[in-house]
Amino acid sequence: MKRLLTPLAAACLLAGTSLSLHASPYSSLVVFGDSLSDAGWFTDADGPVRFTNRVGPGYLPGEAYGPVAPMLLGSQLGLGEDGLAAANSGGSNWAVGGYRTDQILDTVNDQYLAGNGFRADPKALYYLTGGGNDFLQLRINPLAPPAVATQQARDGAGRLADSVRALQGAGARYIMVWLLPNVGNTPAIQGSPILSPYAPTISALGQDFNTELVRQLATIDAEIIPLNVPLMLSEVLAAPGRYGLGDLSADELISTCFDDCTVQNPVYGINGTNPDPTKLLFNDGVHPTIAGQTLIADYAYSLLAAPWEISLLPEMAHGTLRSHQDQLRAQWQADFEAWQAVGQWRSFVNGGGQRLTYDIYESDADGNGYSLNFGGSYRLNEAWRVGLAAGLYEQDLEAGEAESDYDLRSYLTTAFAQYQQNRWWGEVAASVGYLDYHDLKRKFDMGPTTRSEKGDTDGDLWSLSGRVGYDIAQSPDSQWHLSPFVSADYARVEVDGYSEDSQSATALNYDDQKRNSKRLGVGLQGLFDLSQQTRLFGEVAMEREYEDDATEVDMSLRSLPTIGYTLDGYTPDDKTWRASFGVSHKLAPGMAVRGAYTYRAADDSDQHGINLSLSWDL
Repeated sequence: MKRLLTPLAAACLLAGTSLSLHASPYSSLVVFGDSLSDAGWFTDADGPVRFTNRVGPGYLPGEAYGPVAPMLLGSQLGLGEDGLAAANSGGSNWAVGGYRTDQILDTVNDQYLAGNGFRADPKALYYLTGGGNDFLQLRINPLAPPAVATQQARDGAGRLADSVRALQGAGARYIMVWLLPNVGNTPAIQGSPILSPYAPTISALGQDFNTELVRQLATIDAEIIPLNVPLMLSEVLAAPGRYGLGDLSADELISTCFDDCTVQNPVYGINGTNPDPTKLLFNDGVHPTIAGQTLIADYAYSLLAAPWEISLLPEMAHGTLRSHQDQLRAQWQADFEAWQAVGQWRSFVNGGGQRLTYDIYESDADGNGYSLNFGGSYRLNEAWRVGLAAGLYEQDLEAGEAESDYDLRSYLTTAFAQYQQNRWWGEVAASVGYLDYHDLKRKFDMGPTTRSEKGDTDGDLWSLSGRVGYDIAQSPDSQWHLSPFVSADYARVEVDGYSEDSQSATALNYDDQKRNSKRLGVGLQGLFDLSQQTRLFGEVAMEREYEDDATEVDMSLRSLPTIGYTLDGYTPDDKTWRASFGVSHKLAPGMAVRGAYTYRAADDSDQHGINLSLSWDL
């Protein structure tokens, strides 16, 4: 879903943040930093002052300021007002315009942690920016001897890392940290004839700052989600039109601003021929416009939302396996008390379709699948028959607001044995499968455009399942049969780790994923013979899932592979209701056609399946 977020639209979006569709994985958003994240620590006659453009239409006093990136991110996460207001007005945003890294560290220790008994919420998302004011206030001095300036940059990075360590030591688990944007590529530097010669030195010192920051963050035992903001912004500058910015060169975008800098943009600046801050990257000498803030928020959200989608890859395989099992069980129900003769084979071919849906945090996913199964059974004696089945499944899944596409081709093989005698019956099956995940395309909004990252991987599965039931019909020749039963299922899916193809700021590496399923169930199976040729059959069951912890996804940015982190993904439902209904009709002696429908329903997922089968005796 492409969108263009104007300042007024952004304000409206924030006004409606209390209407969240799904629970967030984070209890709150707690922000520390400088003016790049300041939600309104200072106020004037118009209310909270934020370091970005006003919302318009005149962009003048009397109008509110647009939101900054963490405010937009909090809205996207469905966190209501958490993180959207400054801490001095009741919110949880401690960022203050003008703060250096030493002041940010003091805020973390002396205000936030001291005020909370030196305990940090392990379920909260912590968000940190900092370092720019160390340059602007010459704590990192480009005019100092190179060795001194480099050490100053490293010290600044160390102080920001110390803020992360303080939070981690108090119990914080999830911490998102900006890499410092390229201070040399700002209107304050590029647009100044006096300062522009120092731009390369400032940029190099910024790289020193980030290199040290990355080195130290990699040593901290927390789930640190780095934002490679300088790389992301360089990608925006390489194709500004794609991100809704004006028809300007990269040099124009980093040397001009909307308001309050040496060179206002002559077209889109506040005094230009067509004032529009959404067409510019900078509002003033160093601070982004709402367009820049939106791009940063969308970038952050894309990384947080990625595991919600990627953790559905194992679920796709589990859904395929359950569809395969449902189709085999429909075949067995149609054959109940009507097996082939002893020493004879019965073959079948079956085609089907499936639809699956999942709800996960702020994201939904739905997909369709198609399948072809074939196999046969051999009757050993009056009580036992055994068989083999093989299946080919194609499944696609669309997830998230930008409709990411994930495709899976599965090859399954099942060996089974069945027992029927003296009203007792039972089934046991073992399945193995190869999983071919291809054309994995994660898509996400970045301002008004949609970006995507692609990849491929494979995996495998195996499972064991069994059921035991008792037929309460008066005789084997009865027109109806009704059987309570119990079931047990175990399945293990492994998806190999993979890397998305590009080297962009949004590309990710994923480690292997393993998802086990352990289920116990109870149900009732029944059938009714309308005639000697036509049979109705069906069942209802409830299954309890014992592996219902949230799936964890281990990941890292391809551009920052040394900082690995683990985020929660899909949480399996702990209880599922299943119902099926079918009809079988004999076309000729030893030949029958069968159709069946199956429905599985749980709190955050459901699955529909329909299939048609032809069986014949050999």
